[in-house]
Amino acid sequence: MKRLLSTLVVAAAVALNAASVEAKEWKKVRIGVEGAYPPFSYVDPEGKLAGFDIEIANALCAQMGAECTLVQQDWDGIIPALLARKYDAIIASMSITEERKKKVAFTGKYYHTPAKFAAKKGSGIQISRAGLKDKTVAVQRATTHDNFVTGEFGDSVKIKRYATQDEAYLDAVSGRVDLLLADSVAMDDGFLKTDKGADWEFVGPDFSDPKYFGDGAGIAIRKQDKDLVAQLNKAIKDIRANGTYDAIAKKYFDFDVYGE
Repeated sequence: MKRLLSTLVVAAAVALNAASVEAKEWKKVRIGVEGAYPPFSYVDPEGKLAGFDIEIANALCAQMGAECTLVQQDWDGIIPALLARKYDAIIASMSITEERKKKVAFTGKYYHTPAKFAAKKGSGIQISRAGLKDKTVAVQRATTHDNFVTGEFGDSVKIKRYATQDEAYLDAVSGRVDLLLADSVAMDDGFLKTDKGADWEFVGPDFSDPKYFGDGAGIAIRKQDKDLVAQLNKAIKDIRANGTYDAIAKKYFDFDVYGE
């Protein structure tokens, strides 16, 4: 009887410990951000991180009652650094795709915008395999845009890949590429509406095929940190409900960036 009672006590203790692990409250969260993707994430003239992603990250931490540390990371290494525990989550306009889900977990989306091509005004370029034949397209390396142009037009175009979107814009202005492919909002705000992009314009339709672009931009977390996924999902829902999300979005966009 004593042995049975002892076994039951141990089992109860194990169950209680497991429950406490599952219910872990994240009071300190390190968040990986890029800082090179305006208007979502950039470094302002004072050297501070700014943008929609940055404000959403801070709002989510405030909603969770967590102390946040933002860690700037180049895009190429942003998932490897998460897995190496350099930070706990990524808020960097990362599309929720099946390929990425093999490596990391995601929250639900916190915004969803389409991709689009841009070319010099009056170029007459048609967005089709024939229309893009032998044209050079600039994309940021290891992005959904890179995957899309490779998968859909790779047999027609020449693809130039860059570490940052700004590097792609510089080559566009220098005449080294014929087209850009990027998020439509990021490219409009970060290039087309600036002096350097004055001679460029959007061409062709919007692209949002889930095969390449997933289900919108979400927050990436290590798969084992399910409690953090749950807390961030709740925080996204809460800031959507209490008006915080809309207040932030209106600073950057004149349309519903969250999407349908």
